[in-house]
Parts: sequence; structure tokens; C-alpha cells
Amino acid sequence: MVRELGQVYQLKITLKGIRPPIWRRILVPSTMTLPRLHQAIQISIGWTDSHLHQFIVGRTRFGMPDPDYNDGTRNEKSVRIQQLMTQEKDTVTYEYDFGDGWEHEIKLEKILSVEKGQRLPVCVAGKRACPPDDCGGVGGYYHILEAIEDPENPEYEEILYWLGESFDPEEFDLQEVNEILKAYER
Repeated sequence: MVRELGQVYQLKITLKGIRPPIWRRILVPSTMTLPRLHQAIQISIGWTDSHLHQFIVGRTRFGMPDPDYNDGTRNEKSVRIQQLMTQEKDTVTYEYDFGDGWEHEIKLEKILSVEKGQRLPVCVAGKRACPPDDCGGVGGYYHILEAIEDPENPEYEEILYWLGESFDPEEFDLQEVNEILKAYER
């Protein structure tokens, strides 16, 4: 539920470097803070939130600064989406898991009015399953996809065991994502 006055942002989040693309379209309040957006992205994409992340606008990085290492990262805690994205087509880069280097483009597709009783965040569309955490980035994910397509591949059984035999790179369950987002909203 939108708790503060503001607008609704329709964001398209696309994982960079993967073809065919893996993407999600979510509606969020424009007043949402970056930590809350991070959680909504994690749930929508399907990541497990077990790694560091940052939002990048130009040369400015927002995240959780390390007090022992000043790398110029600005604290994301009180930054709201509407401070970084003000008009349709604005983009922000979201990086998750600095080791694997998963970069996402967040594009502000539409600015909408808040509808009475509207529940946010909500995922309205998406395509394809998220790569598993700790698979080695784009190259590692392509390696996994190759291996599970070829039962003769020497890594086939091991990778299927690691993934779980139910892993389908083409699957995306919108209803499941929204059930998790609804629980997160509270």
C-alpha cells in the first residue's frame, strides 16, 4: 500500500549481458527508498539477497558504505527513487554480487498516478528465470545452460543436482513473485 503521497513508477529491470533477456516490470511508489527497492528487485528477479549491491547513477554509487574502506559509496538508506529518476526513460544501474558482477538496467518506463487501494510493490510482467546465485556471472550462467542441454556433458548430472532438477531457465512465475512481494509489503 502506498503510505506516502507520490506517484507510481513503472520500472523495467533487465539483467545485462543475457540473451534472450531476463527482465521484470514492477510498479513501486516513487517515494520508495533504495533499500526497499533493492528488496523488491531481489524478490522480483529471484535473487537470494546473499551478496552486496549498489545503485549507480553516472559516477555516483549508492549502497551500504563500508566504514573501514572509503570508496566514495554514498549511503542509500534515505535516498528515494524519485531523487534518482525524475522522468520517463531515466535509467539507473543496479549491481548485485560484486564477485559475479550481475548488472541490471532499471528503466523508468512510465510515471502513473496512485490508485485508491493500490498495493505496491507489485510485479506486472517478466520473462525467464533468474540465474542461480554464485554461478559465476554471465559466463558461468551460459556454461550451466550449455551443460543442462547436453546429457552427454560430463558436468550434466553435477550441475542438475546443484540446480535442482526442476530448474527451467524459461520459467517465470508471476503469481509466486507477487505472493512474496505481498508478504514483504507488510
